[in-house]
Amino acid sequence: MALAAAFPAAAMGAGALPAAQQQSEAQRDIAAFVRSEMQERQIPGLQLAVIQRGKVVLSRNFGLASLQYQVPVTDASLFSINSATKAFAGVAVMQLVQQGKIDLAAPVSQYLTGLPPAWQAVTVTQLLNHTSGLPDVLDQRSGKLVGPQPDDADAAWKAVQALPVEARPGERYRYNQTNYVLLAQLIERQGGQPFTEFVQRQQFDVAGMRHSGFGDAKDVVANKASSYVLNRGGKGYRNVIEDFPVFMRAGAGINSNAGELANWLIALQSGRLLAPASLERLWQPTSLNDGKPGAWALGWPTIGRDGHRAVAGIGGARSAFYVYPNDDLAVIILSNLAGGQPEQLIDTVAGFFVPALRQLRGGAYAAHLLRQQAASAGFDGLDKKLAAIRRQHGLSAPGEDDLNAWGYRLLGRQQPTQAVAVFALGVQLYPQGANGHDSLAEAYEAGGAKALAVTHYRRSLELDPGNTHATERLRVLAAD
Repeated sequence: MALAAAFPAAAMGAGALPAAQQQSEAQRDIAAFVRSEMQERQIPGLQLAVIQRGKVVLSRNFGLASLQYQVPVTDASLFSINSATKAFAGVAVMQLVQQGKIDLAAPVSQYLTGLPPAWQAVTVTQLLNHTSGLPDVLDQRSGKLVGPQPDDADAAWKAVQALPVEARPGERYRYNQTNYVLLAQLIERQGGQPFTEFVQRQQFDVAGMRHSGFGDAKDVVANKASSYVLNRGGKGYRNVIEDFPVFMRAGAGINSNAGELANWLIALQSGRLLAPASLERLWQPTSLNDGKPGAWALGWPTIGRDGHRAVAGIGGARSAFYVYPNDDLAVIILSNLAGGQPEQLIDTVAGFFVPALRQLRGGAYAAHLLRQQAASAGFDGLDKKLAAIRRQHGLSAPGEDDLNAWGYRLLGRQQPTQAVAVFALGVQLYPQGANGHDSLAEAYEAGGAKALAVTHYRRSLELDPGNTHATERLRVLAAD
């Protein structure tokens, strides 16, 4: 694959190296980062693709699509993208907006009849950006449909319509599957065909996604990567039985691979799916009633930061893609581990192509390099090791979440001393973080340092009086 313009020299701090060597080293470093994160997160299999200036400049497969049968991930492997399907629903709505069949500002009741009175003022935009205030047809605690019969779609839809609304439309953000059930009905009515057929004809076929489609664990899907979740404590895997009811397919249910998703993103940005003005509207951040920014654009989460804005598709904490519109870049990472959170890796990969992004969002890569040093040279002086890494590579500090996740993985491996070192670094970098002090206390407690555990649980409570975990642990420790 030709990568002539893929890796700017400044991104690697290697301006004097020949271009081919820069590319080779960048590919090596990206692969090393991905493999390291897969090992840390225990991700069995993963696909990666990077699009720059309308072309795929990097495509790699890692690990196993099936642990049972030791089948490797290939270009043909298909992965569940779960709720990233909502990005396709957003595109479908905008395609109908272009055709004059939907008005984003109109109440959904203008198109759908028989809705409860309290639902009728909700606009199409408020469904797309999860500010409708409607009750959720999916119980987020159990993961099952509401109502007395958790497998009965008709009963669930009847039950959710009898529930009270949770907020006035536009008042607050809350992720909600009911919104996308209504959007599927809207697309079907205004598009004149079932939602899945509309997406197949208007998006998959146009973008050349010959193997992508809708399905769950009940369906036979050729080349489908098995889905896994870690057992409690991270010891071994369980199979994930995915169930995406047909009436909820606008919110989840697409199986695809990195190559075909790259085709789709290229088609989207090249004007083959939407006109430029419609695409700009699709990715435009939305606001709440009080003018504060919302968390989503139209079907796409917005990744908030000061520079290098991104919009995303994120599904099941296992598959994700980011588009950086101002940088003409997109990164896709698909995995087969629910809870692997590959979205946390995307900014780091993007930083190899956009040097300024490394300085802004290079914390995950800094944590990766620090883990390597700790593995070879020990956990003493992590703060000094990190300072040297940041100076050498021009990276931002690891985020609280990066360090917290690393520390808890160490705790899960019964390495409390190493976990204390990592959590202590987090507290040093983020002294006002209540969660960091709580985590450090937990590591001290696991290592038998009761007095230090009490000190940091108390500090966590000072910073967050509502921390029930700290309150409970202090009660237990006082009783010992």
